[in-house]
Amino acid sequence: MRFKSYLGIIFLSATAASCVNPPDNFPTVPSITFESLEYVPTSGADSLIVGIDFQDAEGDLGLSATDDDPPFNSVNFQRDAAGNLITYSNRPPEAPSYNPIDWAIDPIVNNQTVKDTIWVEQNPNQYNIFIKFFIKRNGQFTEFRWQDPPYYTTFNGRFPRILTSEEGQSVEGNIKYGMLSSGWEAIFRNDTIRVDVQIQDRQLNRSNEVSSSEVTLRQITRSTSQ
Repeated sequence: MRFKSYLGIIFLSATAASCVNPPDNFPTVPSITFESLEYVPTSGADSLIVGIDFQDAEGDLGLSATDDDPPFNSVNFQRDAAGNLITYSNRPPEAPSYNPIDWAIDPIVNNQTVKDTIWVEQNPNQYNIFIKFFIKRNGQFTEFRWQDPPYYTTFNGRFPRILTSEEGQSVEGNIKYGMLSSGWEAIFRNDTIRVDVQIQDRQLNRSNEVSSSEVTLRQITRSTSQ
């Protein structure tokens, strides 16, 4: 299916205003409200763009490209009782069949490339924005799980640091987060969908979860001429 090769994410923008003396109601745990959901078809991969407003008392939001050490590492390597990496050829009965989420080919472990296929566990803290999709069928919403077959992917991702300084400072602003696929219409067609969103700060505090309205792609389509 053609759309499988076009799954991806793009960070579009973040605008923030900081306050030296935050209002009393600025939260230590990030707080978000849902702002918008737009669908932008193009001649290539189409964009589904979610917008949220945020507030945070410490301003420790966002991850840079170099934030890849624990707790922000991408995966944890599964090991046997002796501490050895578990390879696909020597996998135990409980190990999953090969898929690109549970297995890593030629990964770098302790700064060295391991020329094999290694069992891994995805680390959710590699991300700071979390997206769930739901489809309404027979009056009930059911989660559409991108991590399951045949997609084996996620639209969770990262937005960059809101502040360049490590000094705590309250912030509020807006994030626009785009998700690319040439399969939105093939998958969701005329279905009623909902998108749920959370963010996480660098202390691993998860925000509240917010939801879009119940919409169809047609209802939220934005002209590319805008």
